[in-house]
Amino acid sequence: MIEFVKTCNRLSPLDEVASSELENKLKTRSLKKDQHLLTRTSICNHLFFIDSGLTKTYFNNGEKEFIMRFFREGEMFTVLDSFITQQPSTYAIKALEATEVSYIEQKDLEELCRKHHCIETFFRKLVSIAAVNMMKRISEMLEENASTRYAHFLKDNGHLLQRISLGDLASYLGITQVSLSRIRSQR
Repeated sequence: MIEFVKTCNRLSPLDEVASSELENKLKTRSLKKDQHLLTRTSICNHLFFIDSGLTKTYFNNGEKEFIMRFFREGEMFTVLDSFITQQPSTYAIKALEATEVSYIEQKDLEELCRKHHCIETFFRKLVSIAAVNMMKRISEMLEENASTRYAHFLKDNGHLLQRISLGDLASYLGITQVSLSRIRSQR
């Protein structure tokens, strides 16, 4: 839970009272491999921090799974649209290995934002970073070919290759496993 607060402090320095109150609102949860942290159509009521482990945020259109992001230890995340609007999520979050998370409930974060400007600033910066990352992901999927997307994945997330399946990597890249094998053999 301390790492959650340290991450907040890196985005926006928190005063001692805000840090203490934030830490008091944090909870932890353990997940087994393949266990869901959030299911599709549920409302995402939590901002998560991965203390250890790995998750994926994805959706399934009935025929195919699309992975939006992988989140590993030291990363903070939520399903932002559901978290902010408090509407059912179109995404699900699943643990890809045994995972420990710290989290804060949406209502508690809202209360702390109203009470502490420094926490509100932290959350604004987090949302801004998430928006930039999502725009980058959309541009990547629309503007780049599969080989370029794979090269970017290796550059930015190569350390995850031993932790994710080739099926999940293909889904993240928006290609079939056969296409992924072809791209990998050309490298």
